[in-house]
Amino acid sequence: MPASEPVHLGRKRAVPSCPNPLFLLWLTELRDEAKDKGLKTQYTYQKAISSLNKYPLPLQNAKEAKILQNFGDGICKILDDKLQRYQRENSPNAPIHCLPEVAPPAGRQDNNSLAPSTKKKAAGDDGKGRGGGGGRRKRVYVPQKRSGGYAVLLTLYKQSQIPGSKGFMYKMELQSDAQSLCDKSFTAPDVGSKYTAWSSVSTLIQKNYVIKTHNPARYSLTEEGLALAEHLESAEQATKDVPGQAREGARGEGEEQEEEEGGGPGPVDLTTTDDEDEEEKDEDRLHCVERLICTGQPSREADGMGSSGKPQNSETRSRNLNAARLLPGTYEIILCVDFIETTGGSNHRKQELVKELQRNGVNFHVRKLNVGDFLWVAREKLAPVPGELRAPAGRELVLDYIIERKRMDDLCASIIDGRFREQKFRLKRCGLRRPCYLVEECGSAASHLSLPESTLQQAIINTQVVVDGFFVKRVQDVRESAAYLTFMTRHLTKLYQNCTLSCRSRELEGDGGGTEEDRGSPSCSLISFAEFNHGAMKNKCQTVKEVFARQLMQISGLSGDKAAAILEQYSTPHSLVSAYERCESEAEKEKLVSSIRYGKLKRNVGPALSRTLYQLYCSQGVLT
Repeated sequence: MPASEPVHLGRKRAVPSCPNPLFLLWLTELRDEAKDKGLKTQYTYQKAISSLNKYPLPLQNAKEAKILQNFGDGICKILDDKLQRYQRENSPNAPIHCLPEVAPPAGRQDNNSLAPSTKKKAAGDDGKGRGGGGGRRKRVYVPQKRSGGYAVLLTLYKQSQIPGSKGFMYKMELQSDAQSLCDKSFTAPDVGSKYTAWSSVSTLIQKNYVIKTHNPARYSLTEEGLALAEHLESAEQATKDVPGQAREGARGEGEEQEEEEGGGPGPVDLTTTDDEDEEEKDEDRLHCVERLICTGQPSREADGMGSSGKPQNSETRSRNLNAARLLPGTYEIILCVDFIETTGGSNHRKQELVKELQRNGVNFHVRKLNVGDFLWVAREKLAPVPGELRAPAGRELVLDYIIERKRMDDLCASIIDGRFREQKFRLKRCGLRRPCYLVEECGSAASHLSLPESTLQQAIINTQVVVDGFFVKRVQDVRESAAYLTFMTRHLTKLYQNCTLSCRSRELEGDGGGTEEDRGSPSCSLISFAEFNHGAMKNKCQTVKEVFARQLMQISGLSGDKAAAILEQYSTPHSLVSAYERCESEAEKEKLVSSIRYGKLKRNVGPALSRTLYQLYCSQGVLT
């Protein structure tokens, strides 16, 4: 064998060439151009190249490529424009399934990588040597003045400067304090938009300016965010000292756009949908030209002027002031029914409840409730937007009334498996001040259950106001349950018809009743439905204190009130064990928690439970 011939070891399968090399060449050029500029569209072009490499048939035009994966309208339009330009420069009958002689070959192996071509890389290096640079100049993210991101950064910064501050803020607390620094509402979107000022927080987290931790969420500044917030604060102080005639110069500078130094328009972004385009537009409005902020020039919006130089509408200002409130006549009372009450089990019986509510003309909505079976919300009334199919969703505040419905058979089963005590514990800590049990007697059916009827009646009595603090309403069947829900809906509608409702946070105000409750008037400081339902999740991420409470309630005879009283003094197992270690004798350890008072009657936990707790947490061997 001649030495000049290559030696082939093994059997290799010949890789067929792409039947559409012209389209492949153009996609490769687009991909390399996007990579040189640091655009994410490079990955979209690469996916399209991979799909085109796998397609074995020739394409007559780019529209036929729509059947391929990762070929959207944007890519097909770009390829069609290039194809028309190619046919004008050569001829309408120019071959499109082979490359022109002047073009470099588009090999399949090179096109599967994201590395730019050697020719373009060399050209880029030459440009850098001349100081030209072909890419887009990278901008530092700076939120626009009076925007959501601007208000959040300044609010977190001011809170961190307070001596002895906790170093973070909860969502409701942050929204409330930042609202005065922002022109848009943090809770209600503008008409025709689904984004609020709070939407910019995701951008701050993505840019590593704000960090979100814990559950419920805590927001705090990173080192980069602290530096940017200090810069914004100093610019805010400098703005107050700038004379008014400097505004026109600031406006002229602010309207300058940063173009590519190459001079051409950038490629179309093919990775976003229409919703993402709208979100990007909102985020672009949050970006401010860096030199405007750095020079401390005043924003026209800060003086009540829009970008056009006209004063802002008074309606917009009043809407921002009332963003956290629902005025009388702007909301309606709606009964929320847990979807479990309408599906599963005895479908006929559950559908009967829905039919009765419809027959009584009750305005209700079936949804998932993480605790309770029925509750009422005050939903904001919003007019439908022209051109949209559905009216925009209004805010929803939960009234302080929640109902857990129990049939006798369900009550019996929940007592046996332990759900009854857990449900009462979760209802008392859901944040609503008026929990209620709706008990259906079901006639003589209670006499055929696995627990004696006397046991069930005693459980109902213990649930009432004196022991557990619940209001218990007894009814005979489903029709009476529907009638009670109807009367309650009408009563609450009349009770709240002249009330101005505001939104409160469970983290800030707790779950206890206020002075309005003591006077007998309805509470007008309510929790939003989203916060209520999220806080009532059964399997959410729990704190050590919550897990400790659930652990304590597994002990026989240790109710929710007793567990809550113990947690007030010993919030974690470690604190309880440490207290045991500080005791000098065994007798003192056994009586450590016996004198802790619980409930409305302030009774002692007692020596028996105290001894059980001591044995559980301090015994080295197996409990007997």
